Amino acid sequence: MAPHACGKVGRFAASDDERLADLTEALSDTSIDIIVCARGGYGLQRLVSRLPESCLGTHRPLLVGFSDITILHQWLGRHNLPSLHGLMCKHIATRPGDSDPIRWWRRAIEGEKMEYNIPSHPLNRPGRVEGTLIGGNLSVLYGLQGTPWSLSERIGELPIDTRPVLFIEDVGERHYHIDRMMLNLKMSGVLDSIGGLVVGKFSECDDDPSMGCTVYETIAKVVEEYHYPVLFDFPAGHVEYNLPLRLNSPVSLTVDASGGKVVC
Repeated sequence: MAPHACGKVGRFAASDDERLADLTEALSDTSIDIIVCARGGYGLQRLVSRLPESCLGTHRPLLVGFSDITILHQWLGRHNLPSLHGLMCKHIATRPGDSDPIRWWRRAIEGEKMEYNIPSHPLNRPGRVEGTLIGGNLSVLYGLQGTPWSLSERIGELPIDTRPVLFIEDVGERHYHIDRMMLNLKMSGVLDSIGGLVVGKFSECDDDPSMGCTVYETIAKVVEEYHYPVLFDFPAGHVEYNLPLRLNSPVSLTVDASGGKVVC
């Protein structure tokens, strides 16, 4: 456990300097194989520009987390390092040990290949693509636009002959906020540059009747002009049944009439 993990400074566990020191030490410590975040609380935007690249030597521990941990997934992605979008300490402590999310989580941290078969959804768009899986929490990704850790920068650093697969999820956002964020990804060229889209859970994001459609339909409308495969309702995000996804790593996405298959 990091020295300052159980403290309290405002809404954080410690000061920015203390949390930065803990994170830098964890990334640098050659005795650590896996870094499991305690929770995905807000605050990493305060630290990401100060993280020293020197802490990423030949030893590269696997970072595990989601939500605001998306910032670290993007930071690691810039260094072409894989990470795991998956359960954190807060959630592991409350899940039955024999539950699917825990079993898949154990397989993921042990490096096993994960193959998920997802039920069909009426908004799915068929197709098949292989590429690098990127993304995470939509609100956090939106907040990184215009920075060195944005989706635009991440996509620009990938090989020009491959298109990445984008994964998004969110919690507690207004319907029109989601529309705004998706349109930002469109106007900034992100949605033009991907080869596939995996839409995870948008929990506590109530449909707004004045929008005239559901949240998922809003997302589908923003990407309707593209031709890549789109998979809706993947079980990952701020939900009890939260399956792990290996980010900044190769993924295969297949969508057809029977549903979707994700292999990562």
